[in-house]
Amino acid sequence: AVLGCALLLPTVLGEDCPSPCSCWSLGEPWGTGVDCSSRRLRALPALPRLTRSLHLHNNSLASIPAGALDSLGHLQELQLWDNPWHCDCHILYLKLWLQDFSAPALARLRCASPAALRMKALGQLTGNDLGVCTRLLPTKCLQFFWRDLILIAGAIITLLLVAWALKFSKKLVCQLSLGRRRLRRNIPKTH
Repeated sequence: AVLGCALLLPTVLGEDCPSPCSCWSLGEPWGTGVDCSSRRLRALPALPRLTRSLHLHNNSLASIPAGALDSLGHLQELQLWDNPWHCDCHILYLKLWLQDFSAPALARLRCASPAALRMKALGQLTGNDLGVCTRLLPTKCLQFFWRDLILIAGAIITLLLVAWALKFSKKLVCQLSLGRRRLRRNIPKTH
């Protein structure tokens, strides 16, 4: 039975497990464990969607791309220490993500560069430390901004047209009622 499980596991995980890493099943409902520690990684590999435990410590990661961890909804354990984190605007995503995910994991991370921030805890970085981040909003947010702006303009134009139509209809009603009064005066009374 143990041999059967050992033969089944690589075929189940083989597609999803990044090549430099090793993966193991935590059981179907619990997800996957992924160990990418001590692999000299400079970039985050494509991770299985059902990753529950992720070990990325002791690598050469300087930052994590914005949005890279958002799809890992089952993640419960993350080890990121001993990486040379470069603390500029690109680290902001990781800092904010870890604030929501795990304060202890965030507390263990230290900046390796730039020199002014060397050994400073990532969790203690402020906006002043990061300097001017010229592009904090991802493109998708800007697209939503323009879409919302167009929707608001459309709503304003619609309201103006409705107001104009109401004003025109009041004027028309007034003209019709005046016309009826004139008509009544001009109609001879017959007994």
